[in-house]
Amino acid sequence: MCMNLEARVLPSRSSEIVELNTFKAESMASEATLGLYTMSAVTNTFENVKAVILSCHKGTTPKEKVDFYDTWAQNYDQDVAVLDYRAPSLAASHISSHFSGDRAAAAVLDVACGTGLVAKQLKRHGFGQFVGIDGSEAMLELARESGLYRDLKQSMLGEEPLSVQWADSFDVVLIVGALSVGQVSVGVVRELCKFAKPGGYVCMTTRGNRDNLEFKGALEHELKQMEDEGLWSCVEVTEVKDWERAVSEQEDGYISGTVYLYKKLQL
Repeated sequence: MCMNLEARVLPSRSSEIVELNTFKAESMASEATLGLYTMSAVTNTFENVKAVILSCHKGTTPKEKVDFYDTWAQNYDQDVAVLDYRAPSLAASHISSHFSGDRAAAAVLDVACGTGLVAKQLKRHGFGQFVGIDGSEAMLELARESGLYRDLKQSMLGEEPLSVQWADSFDVVLIVGALSVGQVSVGVVRELCKFAKPGGYVCMTTRGNRDNLEFKGALEHELKQMEDEGLWSCVEVTEVKDWERAVSEQEDGYISGTVYLYKKLQL
C-alpha cells in the first residue's frame, strides 16, 4: 500500500537559494513569440519573475514553449530561487530516503532536466551518474556546463519517443517540475517506467494550484492504472503545503505540490 504523507510548512533553506542576479523583462511583439519575454538585467523582483512565468502560458505550441525556455535559460536558476521553488530538493530527499543501493554507481535519468537543479541536489546525496533530457537546447547548454551529466539529449518530451536503447537501464528515473498542464503530458509517465530497471525508482512531481487540478487528477488516475496493471508499486506520495510562491492572479501566498515515488516491479 502506498504511504501518503502530508508535509507541513517547510522552512526556507538558505543554502539552496541561489544568489539573486538581475534581469530585465521586455515584451516581444512578434507573432513568432506571442508576447513572450526577453530576459536581461534589471532588479530580479518577485513581480518581474511572476510576469515572466505568466508569459509562458501564452505559448500554445511545443515550439513556442521551447522558445520561451531558450530565452529564459540564463536567468532560470535565480528566478526560481525568487519563487522559493523547492521541488528539486524535495524530490532528491525522497529518493535518498528510500534508495539503498550504491549511489555513486547508480544510473539516474533526469527527464526535463533544465539547467541541472535536480542533479545538483542528488549530488549532495551521493549520486553521480546522470543522464539528462530536455527540450531546450539553451537549458541543456547550462546543464552541460555544470559538469554533472555524462550524457545530455535534446528531445521534445511527449512529442517524440525517447531512446528505446534506454529501456530497463536506470536505477532512478525522475521528472521534476514539468508534469503540469500545458507542459509535459501525462502519457510520458509510461516511458519513465519503461526506462527504469526492474526494482528501480521513478520519482515525479506536480503542482496543486487551481489551474493544474484537472491535470493532477488525470496524472493520479494514470499512476493508479499502471499500479493495477502490475507495472510498479507506490512507495510514497507526499503532499507539500508550501511548494512554491503562487504566481496566478487568483492565488496568493504559496501553492501546494506533490511528490510521487514508485518502484518498478520485477517482471
